[in-house]
Amino acid sequence: MNKYQDILGRINFGLFLAVVALLPFPQVFLRYAWVLWFAAWVLEGRWLQLSNLKAQITNSKIIIPICLFALWYVWRLLSGIWSPDHVAWARQMERYITFGVVVPVGLWGVNACYNWKLAAKVLIGGCVAAVFIYVVLVTALYFRPDWVAAFNYPEWGHYPDLFHYYENISHFKHRLFLCGVELFGAVMAWLLYRKKPAILIPSLVVMLSVIPLTGSRQAILTLAALIVVVVLCSLSKQYLLRYGVVIAIVGALGGWGLLSLHPRMENFDISDVTVLRQIDYTHDVRFNIWGFALQHPKDYIAHGLGAGQSQNYMRERYSKGHYPYYAERGYNTHNQYLEELLELGIGGLLFFLIAWLSIPLCTKKEGQQTALLFTTLFLFNMCTECVFGRYDGIALWAAGMVFILMQCSPYLSNSPRK
Repeated sequence: MNKYQDILGRINFGLFLAVVALLPFPQVFLRYAWVLWFAAWVLEGRWLQLSNLKAQITNSKIIIPICLFALWYVWRLLSGIWSPDHVAWARQMERYITFGVVVPVGLWGVNACYNWKLAAKVLIGGCVAAVFIYVVLVTALYFRPDWVAAFNYPEWGHYPDLFHYYENISHFKHRLFLCGVELFGAVMAWLLYRKKPAILIPSLVVMLSVIPLTGSRQAILTLAALIVVVVLCSLSKQYLLRYGVVIAIVGALGGWGLLSLHPRMENFDISDVTVLRQIDYTHDVRFNIWGFALQHPKDYIAHGLGAGQSQNYMRERYSKGHYPYYAERGYNTHNQYLEELLELGIGGLLFFLIAWLSIPLCTKKEGQQTALLFTTLFLFNMCTECVFGRYDGIALWAAGMVFILMQCSPYLSNSPRK
């Protein structure tokens, strides 16, 4: 029996490594790897051993945010009671099932084969390989535009120069999610190789190159925030109190300065931010979307519309506002916080934020930097996209939670394989 468990344990970890390696690639591959990984975890049977659960509860606070996210998931399930469209509710819950997958893994812990450093190396390798593959593929399509038809992307644009043409990478992997994975890979590279600049610098250059290549403005701000957190984490308490606020302000100004140089900022008007409820087709699409969402807060502020209902609600707002193109495209809110407010009301949004903030607060010293950087990454990315509206975002969240779990798990701290 022990031999059977040991073999399954190795397969379990091997499939998790496959999930990690596939994070920067299209979600169709990621789904299959994720299902196989969880199946191996179930077959291993650790969840049948109550002693594992007791040890995890006793020795690790990481289960607190995991349980909070589980309660948030249950809250969404219960919102089906007042959701008018149960088909949309069921589809969202099906997509969100990955949250439910991570809960038992978090409660029972991961087996002794799990090694966060090996997983980090696989993630970095996958991120670097993805950049090379996307660049080679898009370069080939630039010189052979007749091949584009095979991908069935009618909106694929042929830009006047090769550099701008790389924005088409986002057709293979949405730019925000690709940059999010690459930034997480950069975080892991910094944690693993900060004393080995010969490895760290080239890997960071490759992974961070996707930001200008794909044209992700949000990734620039997120990168600036991550750099600020890294600097603050490096300071002693004495210097943190003296210079913490200054570093944060300088980081924010630096990020905004870099953003202002971005080609996609040419038609951006900062005044749009202060008048979000004034819809104007000439404005940034996201500002228009947020304006529509905020027009009638009384519709959802109390208890929300219910899980999966925001898209239908937004279509209705677009139609009434005479924006048929938005309605036809079915634009979501492009903001995870707004999504939570619309679907679960003000109480659901506050609970969602508490769950996120609990990740760094309830993480032991071994995984605290990872938790801080991981939380920063998501809190910023959720400002301009429904991160959990795509499987890519949910899978990255789940993988990140397992990384933190690996660094904090009592099983791994006592494991000879660490």
